Amino acid sequence: MAIRPAEARGVFTDGSWLYTRNLVPGVSVYGETLHVQEGVEYRRWDAERSKLAAYLKKGGRVWPFRDSSSVLYLGAASGTTASHLSDICSVGTILAVEVAPRSFRDLVALAETRPNLFPILADASDPDRYRARLGEADVLYQDVAQRDQEGIFLRNLVLVRPHGIGFLIVKARSANVASDPARVYRHAEDALRGAGRTVRDVRVLDPYAKDHAAVVVET
Repeated sequence: MAIRPAEARGVFTDGSWLYTRNLVPGVSVYGETLHVQEGVEYRRWDAERSKLAAYLKKGGRVWPFRDSSSVLYLGAASGTTASHLSDICSVGTILAVEVAPRSFRDLVALAETRPNLFPILADASDPDRYRARLGEADVLYQDVAQRDQEGIFLRNLVLVRPHGIGFLIVKARSANVASDPARVYRHAEDALRGAGRTVRDVRVLDPYAKDHAAVVVET
């Protein structure tokens, strides 16, 4: 089937799979399939490897990413999702924060070919470590495996411009391994509302990402 624009800006689909337009033609980041159509190369975006793709596959409709967006990405790991955001925000910036040295090395290698991707070795719970590098972000995207996920998110949300958007990927088993995931998601949503944030969307990401949900807020 032909690849065509999806509803989310900068994302494409063939009716089954999602794709992004490859910023670095000829290069596959994590083994994803490359497709060329009418002289344009697209990277298949696997929803089982990327929770942001899973959010779209589960019907997520809040999509603030533009070609010029500035994104603060917490928990970028080796760069799977960050690479697709690099495709989408092609003339913007992706400040990718990662605390694990092994994953950070992969992230640095990825950034060598992607001029809009800037890796930062830091703990997301201490935004003062990278505040000066960022300025003001348009979007915060957090996917960290720590217990105080809401607290980390709120501390970083102050780095996002007014009326910007934040995506909190809630990892139920990291927050409380013994609790029902649905209860963990409600707790996260309530905590953000209690902090005065407007919740725009909540999507459980099963079956693509088991025991995960995306909570999307407006600053």
